[in-house]
Amino acid sequence: MEHSKINMRQLFVLIVLFEHGSAIVIPLGASAKQDAWIAILLSLVLGLLLILVYERLFHYYPDQPLTSYVTHIVGKPLGKVLAVLYITYFFHITARVLRDFGELLLTFAYPETPLFVLNALMAMTVMYGAYKGIEVLARTGELLYTLLHILAVVGFLLVIASGVVDLTQIQPVLEEGWKRVWKTVFTETLYVPFGEMIVFTMLFPYLNRPEKARRAAVAGMVLTGINLAIIMVVNTAVLGAAVSRSSFPLLDTIRRIRVAHFLERLDVFFMVALVIEGFFKVSIFFYAGIVGVAHVFGFSNHQRLVYAFGVLVLLWSVAMASNYWEHIHEGLKIVTFYLHIPMQIIIPVLLLVIAAIRRRFGQSAK
Repeated sequence: MEHSKINMRQLFVLIVLFEHGSAIVIPLGASAKQDAWIAILLSLVLGLLLILVYERLFHYYPDQPLTSYVTHIVGKPLGKVLAVLYITYFFHITARVLRDFGELLLTFAYPETPLFVLNALMAMTVMYGAYKGIEVLARTGELLYTLLHILAVVGFLLVIASGVVDLTQIQPVLEEGWKRVWKTVFTETLYVPFGEMIVFTMLFPYLNRPEKARRAAVAGMVLTGINLAIIMVVNTAVLGAAVSRSSFPLLDTIRRIRVAHFLERLDVFFMVALVIEGFFKVSIFFYAGIVGVAHVFGFSNHQRLVYAFGVLVLLWSVAMASNYWEHIHEGLKIVTFYLHIPMQIIIPVLLLVIAAIRRRFGQSAK
């Protein structure tokens, strides 16, 4: 394992940047319509329960990532299988998020540029970051974190100043009752972005003070959940019913900014901020996959794996769907039920139960 260490603040920053990632690009919780913000807050509460599961597993094995301690919990044969499944899962989500941002750039900035070229540019920066290691990524995140929050506050104030916010468009609250909201929670918003915190089970061992992992994770998730709820309130108040039909609602909201016939067309300016956050999400998933491969297959240096798997993820991101709508459909209907639910909820909960039983009775898996 890489010998670099990160502190609690750096972990907090990485979590915030990661959790925002593609969540501020896609129409998060749009199926709940004007109640999307409620679905996000409910998902945050359930997501905090999941992070307690992940952190407790880390508490039992504080010096190992998920792909290592899973063999101690269920034994080497089954543990190796689960470890490979998680590695594949991390790489698959890396490719999906890379595709999200490639489609974003393709739609709003470079319509004549091939998707492969756009994805390749981000993939190269991600590979470079992963090659340098988690400490470099964390320090880079610290440098950009304040800048991104300034941009967020400025953007919020400009949207308000433009006079395009109509709070009546988020009413009536719970027009169709709780059923639609809970359906959105359990089919969408719980898994992206909150359940994706499973990836940090690969990064917790790098924390210089392991006992601070829970505090950093909970703080980062709470801040993210509140931010995402506010963003969806603003998007709905600006776009109205169109928010559920928009591919990139936040960018559509930003494009409505008109202040004194002077400040307008700021979508490219803020798209840079979105891509930066996307970079961290792709990088963390990719780094987790690389570290997993190194642990499972006995590589002493993860850097030897970066470029081969980087090219694999790049090709995967382009080939996974023929167009954006197919990509989104697969993400909502297939990935959620066949990947997110088992990998984020079912398997970790079972692992925790087994680990707790073994710890209770002093057993160890062979």
